[in-house]
Amino acid sequence: MEEKYKDFEKKSYAGVICFIILALLVITLIIMGVNSRKPEPLESYKIDTKVRGAAFIKANEMLIKQLFDNWQPNDLFWPTVLLDNMPSFQIGELEVIRYNIRVLRDNLSRMRTTDKLDPSAEGAFTALSNDPYKWWFPSAESKWKKAYDDLGEFYKGLINGTSHFYPRADNLVELLNQYVSLMGGVNTRLINAPKRREEVLAMEEDFKKGAKGPQLFQLNIPWHKIDDNFYYGQGAAYALYESFKAIRIDFIEVLKDKNSVKLIDKIIEDLRRCQFEPLIVFNGSPGSVFANHSLNLSGLFNDARQKVYSLIVSLKQG
Repeated sequence: MEEKYKDFEKKSYAGVICFIILALLVITLIIMGVNSRKPEPLESYKIDTKVRGAAFIKANEMLIKQLFDNWQPNDLFWPTVLLDNMPSFQIGELEVIRYNIRVLRDNLSRMRTTDKLDPSAEGAFTALSNDPYKWWFPSAESKWKKAYDDLGEFYKGLINGTSHFYPRADNLVELLNQYVSLMGGVNTRLINAPKRREEVLAMEEDFKKGAKGPQLFQLNIPWHKIDDNFYYGQGAAYALYESFKAIRIDFIEVLKDKNSVKLIDKIIEDLRRCQFEPLIVFNGSPGSVFANHSLNLSGLFNDARQKVYSLIVSLKQG
């Protein structure tokens, strides 16, 4: 009788342990699933269309809010520390936001380059320059929150006239040139993702400015980082998509004057199409039954990039 009781007790303990393990597994999968969801397109936000720059500032505000609400690249704890795709997506978003705020600080908020920097734009830029992988002293999230607050102050300044936004063609060209540089780097990584430890030919405008002619550089993307590289590209495409929607609003008079409204609409559509979601990121060869998602994304992304080139030409010559 005593032996039967001991056997029953052992089975009970084993059952409890199995239940706990199963519960932890389910909880882990739920947490990881929730934190792996890519952000939806930004909802319509209320802006005063009479205030120049309102759409651009609000779009960047909302993008930054997404980051500090659930920033993952600096996570140290289980189970989100196991994630890699969404953190890569967020790093891609951050790259675009940094370009936006840098051009805001240096060009869009000043009539001339000799004018003093807007303190709110300068504060946002400085905050966004923080190490994105830093967990503490200071945390990345705290800096993104400060950038969000500074942009909020800049928006208030636009309303009351203490801050300025100049939607001129030359300022838009400067912003687009920054995008072209970023998009060139992202596209090269996508195209060459299957290659490892190989020399890749890159054009001058995509990488080192001032270099003469094409150049060779080392690109090393390990096979297990193919999906991270893919989601980094999607993150950049997502933030560019939202940025171009705002640009269309704030620079509409310039775009109409240069007959470029249809062109920017095509850029926006190409960037929207970049947000497809494969169940598994495959890296198949041309003759394989499996897709090569890096090259699929690259095709859409590079098409948008070429249209940005055309838009720059139109703004300069149109």
